[in-house]
Amino acid sequence: MAQYSHLSYRQYEAEVSKCLLCHDPVCTGACPDGMPVGKIMRSLYFENFLGASHLLHNNRCESCSAPCESACVLAGSNIAVNINDIFNTVSKAEDLLPGHMTEKTDLSTEICGIRLENPFMLSSSVVGSTYDMCRRAFEAGWAGVSFKTICSFPQHETSPRFSSIRSHSNSFCGFKNIEQLSDHSVEENMEIFRRLREEFPEKVIIASIMGQNEEEWTSLAEKCEKAGASLIECNFSCPNMESDDLGITIGQSEELIERFTRAVKRGTSLPVLAKLTPNITDMVPMALAAKRGGADGIAAINTINSITGVDIDTLVAEPDVQGRSMVGGYSGPAVKPIVLRFISDLSRCDDLSNMHISGMGGIETWRDALEFLLLGAGSLQVTTAVMQYGYRIIDDLTEGLAEYMKCKNVKSVRSLIGAASKTVVAHDRIERDTIVFPVIDKNLCIGCGRCYISCRDGGHQALEIDPETRIPRLIGAKCVGCHLCREVCPLEAIGSAEKAITR
Repeated sequence: MAQYSHLSYRQYEAEVSKCLLCHDPVCTGACPDGMPVGKIMRSLYFENFLGASHLLHNNRCESCSAPCESACVLAGSNIAVNINDIFNTVSKAEDLLPGHMTEKTDLSTEICGIRLENPFMLSSSVVGSTYDMCRRAFEAGWAGVSFKTICSFPQHETSPRFSSIRSHSNSFCGFKNIEQLSDHSVEENMEIFRRLREEFPEKVIIASIMGQNEEEWTSLAEKCEKAGASLIECNFSCPNMESDDLGITIGQSEELIERFTRAVKRGTSLPVLAKLTPNITDMVPMALAAKRGGADGIAAINTINSITGVDIDTLVAEPDVQGRSMVGGYSGPAVKPIVLRFISDLSRCDDLSNMHISGMGGIETWRDALEFLLLGAGSLQVTTAVMQYGYRIIDDLTEGLAEYMKCKNVKSVRSLIGAASKTVVAHDRIERDTIVFPVIDKNLCIGCGRCYISCRDGGHQALEIDPETRIPRLIGAKCVGCHLCREVCPLEAIGSAEKAITR
């Protein structure tokens, strides 16, 4: 984001993050110009900057007394969001709008040959576990749902079953669950499929299933196809099962993956996805086993084994279930880098080149989604962000992605898939003979010294502080171009040289 006249980038970012994203935002009702204030704030929160800019067209906030701020539910705590300055900052940032943008973009893609109106689906979890929830998600604009895993054996859930690690803005950074599978009977879930297929023929319904033996895997696949499912997803990866013979145990065995995938294929003519666990060193052999069993694609990843923390008052790990806890599945923004590595591994494997990859894990904004696509995911699944913010985030996922495509003159989302995959190479193929020096912008630097501290104590002692201006100076003879200084700068006042220096 460019430098603004009202708020610096970091001030802007911090101010936007204060917004509570209310269900029925009173700030909207208070706007004398009838602007959708809450929707604009939500778009900014999810980095849909251009979408917010369009909604702010002909903005007259500069001369307004800002009743939206007085109405903010945080006003009583004297920490109301500075909406007026945010909107004025955004509306004046015309330099961010490109001169030429393509007029039409096509967000449609496909999953194993089945059309998706956009890449976004709900992943198999509580967010897609009833008819009403799926109906509301479809009406909101989600292209499909991987229904909460169907099984024929009873579920015994714990309470509570969630815990989280939060950022400074109190949003989920990481999220742990110890939830299991669908607690509805197979027939109840089949009736849900039948209703959804009749009412939403254009939507994609993925039947996530788990069997206890080959016969159950085959039977469940057959029933789901008859009830109207579009695809079958084999849950080989749930880390929370009571039995050690299910879920993640299957996903850690090439032999079991191949055998149960083959059993599913015996029961259906639908495309089959194998949902794999990240709780292994290398996912590629597991994906190849699924391919040998007849899978048409891979869904990656399920949640990561984790303990989010310990209550230091009760001395019980979280979540506390009657004085005990357990290792559970970790999701949310914190897992995205791990997921991207697995997606990259799968997409770069030549023997998997004809396999669809449905990616999930940490997708919260359109930028996250774009990164998954660029590294080879052909469709996307979301849970944790929906659990925190609701189905409504689909607006900013689709709009933000579409606006990016317009700015880059990309007409089809399909052309983005795998566009960055070849930039990930083996360790011995990385260029190691040049140095790219950091460059400090003296107009943006405020002299806080954070870069100096980090370079001195965690880098190569390549910065010194000017005693008069407090602005750091680079010591070129010591700098190795690691760019730790850029990472810690709170105002993004450090860039990089245009030319690399040969060692």
